Amino acid sequence: MTKLAILYYSATGHGTQMAQRLADTGAAAGAEVRLRHIAETVDPAVFAENPAWSANYAATKDSPAATGDDMAWADAVILGSPTRFGNTAAPFQTFMDSLGGLWAQGKLADKVYAGFTSSQTLHGGQETTLQALYTSLMHFGGIIVPPGYTDGLKFVDGNPYGVGHVTGPENQNALDDATVAALDHLVTRVLSVAGKLAG
Repeated sequence: MTKLAILYYSATGHGTQMAQRLADTGAAAGAEVRLRHIAETVDPAVFAENPAWSANYAATKDSPAATGDDMAWADAVILGSPTRFGNTAAPFQTFMDSLGGLWAQGKLADKVYAGFTSSQTLHGGQETTLQALYTSLMHFGGIIVPPGYTDGLKFVDGNPYGVGHVTGPENQNALDDATVAALDHLVTRVLSVAGKLAG
């Protein structure tokens, strides 16, 4: 059974939805799944006037938070962060920066990795966010498994780097069918490659 860690940071909840879909699909495919949010580093008082951010914080703050142990445990890791000016969000990067000890011990190498992100607008930094994430994973010695155009559905969402969701200007957009299909394809592909490497 492949051990799959889905580790993500989400402010307003879109990443939470995406991560939950990945976890559900991964479990249905037979993986042992750890779903972990990356802890918020922003003082809740800062986003008290943002209903979506406050709601997501309240919904996830008491759930298990991601640790380096989740990375070391997994055979495959899918990481998610919203885009912030074309890069990963600060809480996500803080988590990544905490992994130096595991990296030095070689405990992050030879795992299958992929990523997902969200932005307010179409192509609002999604590709550069995923590429920045993958640069870190190359330093780990990870095996990056992007979806590419390995299924016709990828010509609908148009993102060969990972999965990207467009939240819309009011941050109210639920996951559409194309995004759900892309998430399902991503986790299925990650598990397939991880299984081949284990065999």
